[in-house]
Amino acid sequence: MFSGKKKLDRAYKHAKVIAFDDTSKFILFSDCHRGDNSFADDFSNNRNIYYHALKHYYVKDFDYAELGDGDELWENISFNAILNAHKNVYMLMKQFHKKKRLHMIWGNHDMVYRNPEYVKKNLSTFFDPKVGKDVELFKDLTYNEAIVLKHKDTNQEVFLTHGHQADWWNYTFWKWSRFMVRVLWKPLNVMGIADPTSPAKNYTELIKVERRTKNWITANNNLITIVGHTHRPRFPEPGDVAFFNDGSCVHPRSITGIEIENGAISLIKWQIATKEDGTLQIVRVLLEGPRRLVDYKG
Repeated sequence: MFSGKKKLDRAYKHAKVIAFDDTSKFILFSDCHRGDNSFADDFSNNRNIYYHALKHYYVKDFDYAELGDGDELWENISFNAILNAHKNVYMLMKQFHKKKRLHMIWGNHDMVYRNPEYVKKNLSTFFDPKVGKDVELFKDLTYNEAIVLKHKDTNQEVFLTHGHQADWWNYTFWKWSRFMVRVLWKPLNVMGIADPTSPAKNYTELIKVERRTKNWITANNNLITIVGHTHRPRFPEPGDVAFFNDGSCVHPRSITGIEIENGAISLIKWQIATKEDGTLQIVRVLLEGPRRLVDYKG
């Protein structure tokens, strides 16, 4: 019976460790599924919300950790098409990277990024028609399967990964899933028919993936674990299984994420709201928290 235990064990064992303290600030987004701005690009509806939110966090000196499926590389063969569709987003991410505040995790839809050579070849530079040559994009960027945030004073750990390790179909058979999406589900997606292999669209699979992840967390001394993959935001109470999910950036008309600031954790949403005079603005909404990380004791 598949449990995902070995895959999650391996991800945790080989995770990149980042030291942090109560002065550290992180914003966690996942499942952006940035595409080519076609009808199948679910990100395009929220790209202005996402850009505004990310700009806010850049100005406020947050680190940005992206927990997988940032780029939609199942529906799209070429990263260049995605870059050209959302160049302002990547230029902002480049600023995070230059400040050493960008931390990237690969998921099942951008699993090709687990190959450092692929990342180097495709993300290091891009052709800029303004100057007629290749210019720097994400020089020396590394992707990880998982990241462990380790508190300098308490040694408390926060485990970050995409979460598809608990989803046998989308981890072990991701190439077959990618083929099916490109050939079959992308054109059907334009017509509004969902991919049944995705836990975000299949509630039965979603529950299975969450249960496997919670079992692993319980077996690992209730290690605080933050994932994406299912697109369903989760924020437990202290004393419950420490299973968090930052949601996604492809919700209808909003994006969700998780903030870590002042030694506390919060679930937030960014959305468009109407002002009294009828004009629109992008606002941050606190959904859950803040809760002190130390309240989630192992």
